[in-house]
Amino acid sequence: MPLLEALRLAVQAIWSAKLRSFFTLLGIIVSVGFLVVVVAVIQGMNAYVKENLTGAMIGTNAFQVRRSPIALGLLDDDQVRAINKRPLISAEDADAVLRALPEAQAVSLQSGWPTPVNDVTYRERTVGSVLIFGVTPPYQVVQDYQMLAGSPLTDPDIRERRPVVVLGYDVASKLFDQPALAVGRKVRIAGREVSVKGVIAKKGRVLGQSFDGFLLLPFSTFEAYYGRRKTTVVSVKMARAEAIDPAMVRAEEAMRLAHRLRPGEQNDFTVDKADALVAFWRRLTRLLFTAIPAVVCIGIVVGGIVIMNIMLMSVTERTHEIGLRKSLGATRRDIRRQFLIEAIVLSSLGGLQGVFAGWGLAAAVSTFTPLPARITLWSVAVALALGAGAGIVFGVFPASRASRLDPITALRAE
Repeated sequence: MPLLEALRLAVQAIWSAKLRSFFTLLGIIVSVGFLVVVVAVIQGMNAYVKENLTGAMIGTNAFQVRRSPIALGLLDDDQVRAINKRPLISAEDADAVLRALPEAQAVSLQSGWPTPVNDVTYRERTVGSVLIFGVTPPYQVVQDYQMLAGSPLTDPDIRERRPVVVLGYDVASKLFDQPALAVGRKVRIAGREVSVKGVIAKKGRVLGQSFDGFLLLPFSTFEAYYGRRKTTVVSVKMARAEAIDPAMVRAEEAMRLAHRLRPGEQNDFTVDKADALVAFWRRLTRLLFTAIPAVVCIGIVVGGIVIMNIMLMSVTERTHEIGLRKSLGATRRDIRRQFLIEAIVLSSLGGLQGVFAGWGLAAAVSTFTPLPARITLWSVAVALALGAGAGIVFGVFPASRASRLDPITALRAE
């Protein structure tokens, strides 16, 4: 039997029982759709973290000197205990890095974990759960903050431990309706009164999380209010991305000298850049990629078993037709090919519908939720291959059974 003739018969058989074919393929459709949409979300998140989140968290063309690495969540208990024994990053460390990198655009010191969260009050209005950061003035350069109104924090604010604050856009907007009106007013933070010195222009949202719900205190004022944090971070901003790697080497040397580490002794600090955050994220998503195939394979196997049962039922229903074809000269190979191609076409259609379903779901996720989603060609190819593969694997037995039918017995079947 020619291949085109077998394809025509397969499509005709599937079309004559459309509803049964659709329900037969549900397992394949759901599994393939799940694969496509999950991979699209993970790939979208990967791109989003690389293109947006790292810049928003660390700063553009910047790296950090930290007590603990960014990828702390993937370390074992012994490594975490060793990191907890490290000394705190201090203002003297920031000075050492600054002396080693005079060409840096900014070297800042900022408070780290645990970050205080307080209510901020102005008269009868209160904004809850505002993140409080203690920073030195260069931090505003590292983060590329633009002032919407007022002025940024300055060195005298640090030296004189002034009770002043710079508000994020969301906090100022909720307290004063018009953020520019906040400048010069006094707000209360944890029962203390501070003057609003400036308001930072809106930074926007990342993955649905606002980057404007914070306030900045002078580093010295912050420590007077909240004490010293368990982690403090030195951030360094370079003029160009190419300057980051050599600057990190020089910063590491300066820190080793400042901490009086001997040659061969391990660093008691970490120098990280945005790549560490991207690598951390990719290690997390790699774990997801190891679990997804197992879930998809279970769905494909279940879908394949359903296809095999339906094909066996089809062989039984069409026994008379098989006997008639054999009596007219069809060989075992022709019958086997006919039913195998029908199973492959059936499962391939399921894979195709699953791809479209996953595509639509990915578009819906991207449109109606903060999660980004990007369809990748390789995930579509894998999904279609899985669909067709299920037809081959689970279509062999029904096709072989049909080909072995005795033509006389088959012709007597009703």
